[in-house]
Amino acid sequence: MFGFRQLIDILKKSPKKIVFTEGEDPRILEASSRLLASSFLHPILIGNEERIFESAEECGFNIRGAEIIDPDKYDKMDEMIEAFCELRKKKGVTPEQAKKTLSQANYFGTMLVKMGVADALLGGATYSTADTVRPALQLIKTKPGNNIVSSVFILVRPSATGENEVIAMADCAINIKPTEDELVEIAGEAAECARIFGVDPQVAFLSYSTLGSGAGEDVDKMRNAAMKAKAKYPELPIEGELQFDAAVSPRVARTKCPESKVAGHANTFIFPDINAGNIGYKIAQRMGNFDAYGPILLGLNAPVNDLSRGCNASEVYSMAIITAALA
Repeated sequence: MFGFRQLIDILKKSPKKIVFTEGEDPRILEASSRLLASSFLHPILIGNEERIFESAEECGFNIRGAEIIDPDKYDKMDEMIEAFCELRKKKGVTPEQAKKTLSQANYFGTMLVKMGVADALLGGATYSTADTVRPALQLIKTKPGNNIVSSVFILVRPSATGENEVIAMADCAINIKPTEDELVEIAGEAAECARIFGVDPQVAFLSYSTLGSGAGEDVDKMRNAAMKAKAKYPELPIEGELQFDAAVSPRVARTKCPESKVAGHANTFIFPDINAGNIGYKIAQRMGNFDAYGPILLGLNAPVNDLSRGCNASEVYSMAIITAALA
């Protein structure tokens, strides 16, 4: 089951470069100093070099060896502006507008990933999720066949057997009221991500109804989405609609849906909307003693992830490893 050792082993075989858009932030600097002490993930810090080193020195963090790129002094800015204008030509973006936009660290960092200078990006320690997702959607864009960016939280806690218990919950952060087809896409991406963390996905589309025990528009949405997902991903064990107790309790499942192979054993949970998803993962985190990693953004052509503005350096370090391992 999941442990960071597996992800680090992946990165040791193929070391990556990750962009941190907030290079002066002490949490970023502390995480970067930890990464620089190893050799599996190399940080690129965006910002003014002098201020970054001053901040690191004040906090006592050794960041020697880190790559620091200042947008105001970047020697390939003309090339970046040209590439940006090409990507945004349908919007009629001029070089002057591109230069102004690229002075923002979130856009500049995203273009470093787009141009292959870095493999992944982690930002949002001081700005909103939207300010991380918007540049990624505009520049890196969704993978072929994908229509949306979604998110998943990976939740981990030690179990009595000594192995970690790992579950996935989606979408808890991005799509407010996903449609049936969007839920199908969310389920496929969440299951694929769960596998990276050692989860053999058993997917439950959650509802207040179990296989017809309740009625309503929201029930129909989850039932229909589950049926579409089964058709699209025939290799994935999928069930829905399920109440949460039927999804996780073998005893309840034997009563409510005895024929289901997923019910009672689900580990990848698809929520009907962001309200349910956000509440659900936070209940698991705060009352179920799970460590929550995420939101991990899904569906993009390259890994871009968002930090909570309340994050600490340890969370930055963990999310950097997760993000890079997806590259």
